[in-house]
Amino acid sequence: MTSPDTPARYGTVTRFLHWGIALCLAWMFGTAITHVLAEKSVLDAFFWPTHKHFGSLLMVLVSVRVLWALLNARQRPPALNLLARLGHLAMYGLMVAIPLIGLLRQFGSGRAFAPLGLPLFAGFDESEKIGWMVDLGGLLHGELGWALLALVCGHIAMALWHRRSPQYDVMPRMVG
Repeated sequence: MTSPDTPARYGTVTRFLHWGIALCLAWMFGTAITHVLAEKSVLDAFFWPTHKHFGSLLMVLVSVRVLWALLNARQRPPALNLLARLGHLAMYGLMVAIPLIGLLRQFGSGRAFAPLGLPLFAGFDESEKIGWMVDLGGLLHGELGWALLALVCGHIAMALWHRRSPQYDVMPRMVG
């Protein structure tokens, strides 16, 4: 049984997408942090190859979540305030932009890409790299990822902070 979104709480589909995205983000940040702190270690060799696959899954979940949110905009609980609304928009914007920039870099590098075994695009002669795509990805993909991590940490901190006041406790909306 699924429950719909209501002005008082999020429904089953929204909660599934939220927590699925949260798990994928946790994995993505874990792989990135491991790659930065323990590059060329056994741990990095295990986790880093999964980064693009989970990023692809995350991109699909975020796309579905954005569409679902738009379709259910009138039924959803309202934002607590303008700052909460802007924070969510920033997180969504980064969750869309970061994987797109990563895909752009992957394509521009000339390497094939088949996330989860599904061929997305074939590679080409790497001597013909598309420099601006590779450069843009190198410049922004990681940096925006760290910005997203900061926003996610802020999101979690504010959800916990609001637990202190029954009037502003948003956790029951998403926990179910």
